[in-house]
Amino acid sequence: MGTVNIRDARKSYGSVEVLHGVSIDIEDGEFVALVGPSGCGKSTLLRMIAGLEDITGGEIHIGDRVVNDVAPKDRDIAMVFQNYALYPHKNVRENMGFALRQRRVPRADIEQRVTEAARILGLEHLLDRKPRQLSGGQRQRVAMGRAIVRDPNVFLFDEPLSNLDAKLRVQMRSEIKELHQRLKTTTIYVTHDQIEAMTLADRVVVLNGGVIEQEGPPLELYDNPASLFVAAFIGSPPMNFLEGDLVDNTCLVLSDGTRLELPAGDPKGRSRITVGVRPEHFELSENGWPATVSVVEPTGSETQITARLAGNVVRVLVRGRTAVRPGETIHLSAAPDLIHIFDAAPVPEVAEMEDVA
Repeated sequence: MGTVNIRDARKSYGSVEVLHGVSIDIEDGEFVALVGPSGCGKSTLLRMIAGLEDITGGEIHIGDRVVNDVAPKDRDIAMVFQNYALYPHKNVRENMGFALRQRRVPRADIEQRVTEAARILGLEHLLDRKPRQLSGGQRQRVAMGRAIVRDPNVFLFDEPLSNLDAKLRVQMRSEIKELHQRLKTTTIYVTHDQIEAMTLADRVVVLNGGVIEQEGPPLELYDNPASLFVAAFIGSPPMNFLEGDLVDNTCLVLSDGTRLELPAGDPKGRSRITVGVRPEHFELSENGWPATVSVVEPTGSETQITARLAGNVVRVLVRGRTAVRPGETIHLSAAPDLIHIFDAAPVPEVAEMEDVA
């Protein structure tokens, strides 16, 4: 069984604790993405599952075994790294079959598995080439093929697309998702890119500072963020935030005295709040929150408008095209169920960067 159960996992480097009791249950065949900003601990957690990092506290179960003290080669996992980790002097066929040869798998079985993996990944015509003769995307396919031939219970992906250009990343995302749908092998995927996490995974686990902020299906996190951090991290362009005092449960008063009527009151009776609205949930209306347009960015299928609302920079995403011009005043509104209310707090800096933990 390809289940992975993480129980109160902790990791310390000396006196510095980087994972503070993380618990996750991953079902057989599930695709789970670990996502978060630099230093949140997601790569450290993946390496602990793989056995490349010792676990300081807690337990990691793969199938029905506790693997805390099991060597990486005996965990029945296969890992795909960011840098491909291919042998430059071996061709594609030899790279893909190397781990099987180390296990003394019969030559005929190796050939069969390599041929099948190459067919799945579209590498049949490249089997005799060396890594230097391949593009970045082809090298990544070879790295995935090397994992596939092992027929593991669990695939581990550590930022596998970080070295690819934007167009190729989109293509490889689709190929990885199609591969999982075909093989149905339990997959744990680490990325700093929330778009990758949202598009690939059955379930997304958002990490921040060594703890889980929220986990659930991608659209659940998008529609119902449990914290200001998740609201700021999930979504591109990011959510807009306005902080102020709630008056009579219906009006948000900003720091400069601007009063914004809210379609929905605060269910918890808080006096100072942060209101969040996603760019695509703003609507241009005749009556609403007044904002002055500063930048208009048309892309053809949609237009992004940057405006100032009572001193706050907000972004509005309009489907199609608009006649709005810089310097104009527009009025913004949003449906009540699309306005998010949080406790007042500084909006976290969650720029997407590579993980260093």
